[in-house]
Amino acid sequence: MNIIMKKILTALFLAGMLLISAVTNAQLRKIPAEVTDAFKDKYPSAAGVEWKDKLSVFQANFLMSGVKYEARFNTKGEWQETLKELDKDKLPDAVNDGFSKSKYTEWEVKEVSFVEKKDESEQYRILVRKSDLEKKFLFFDKNGKLLRDSITL
Repeated sequence: MNIIMKKILTALFLAGMLLISAVTNAQLRKIPAEVTDAFKDKYPSAAGVEWKDKLSVFQANFLMSGVKYEARFNTKGEWQETLKELDKDKLPDAVNDGFSKSKYTEWEVKEVSFVEKKDESEQYRILVRKSDLEKKFLFFDKNGKLLRDSITL
């Protein structure tokens, strides 16, 4: 294959990757009125609202009193859960203790959130990172018990 053909193939590949990137970041569906109305009812003072279509839920990212939140609603507008960003030093002692006893203590803590769920349960989510490729969400209950971990990108 000559050099010109290689350059053309490289350009086509890069254009294809840009197209795929644009499509995956695009809003897949219109946010239903039931969802936006339910959000406005639950969070009337929310500011800077940005919506994401997560296929199984619609996610609103927003600010309230300078704090970052994520709220998820199903397609019928039923609230599922809300995550509130926390400073690591605001974690309850029991959760800090649970984390310090986990196998992830050597991993870097990137983000901490308080999770309020529709079943009225509460959890703490800690995003940890060992490397650029190894990242996990750790979910703890209020007593510091590690409920589960999940791989994230």
